[in-house]
Amino acid sequence: MPVNQESQARNRVAFERLHEVVNAGDLELISKTIGEIVWEDAVLHTSLPLDVSGAAAFERVWQILLRAYPDIHVAAEDVIVAEDKIVARQVVSGTNLGEYMGHAPTGRSVTYNEIFIFRFVEGRIAEVWGVVDVFAQLRQLGFVAV
Repeated sequence: MPVNQESQARNRVAFERLHEVVNAGDLELISKTIGEIVWEDAVLHTSLPLDVSGAAAFERVWQILLRAYPDIHVAAEDVIVAEDKIVARQVVSGTNLGEYMGHAPTGRSVTYNEIFIFRFVEGRIAEVWGVVDVFAQLRQLGFVAV
């Protein structure tokens, strides 16, 4: 069933709000916002092994990322709104000042790309597919040789 322009606009507002909040770097605010704009039973499709699901998985991802990169910044370079989905090509940057993937902090800066597809239901995130260039992160951190 086609989604009307009002629904698409509402989805875009939720998407932009999420980006604004994650770039603030405040885990408490991120968790509160996730609770407001992500369905409790939302599905997160990524290669990141998580021990939780639903909205809690989204919170866990941000716990991991903020621990590793306290100054993390996500820039949505291209955003496509179509029906009930938003597709975003994003550039992520940050400085590794905390443990990440079992490795001690390196103090190195990273910049990597990712593409996410967000599916919305009634203005809230119901499902997300993500492809993150983890290899670029690991290479820049010195964890893998080129």
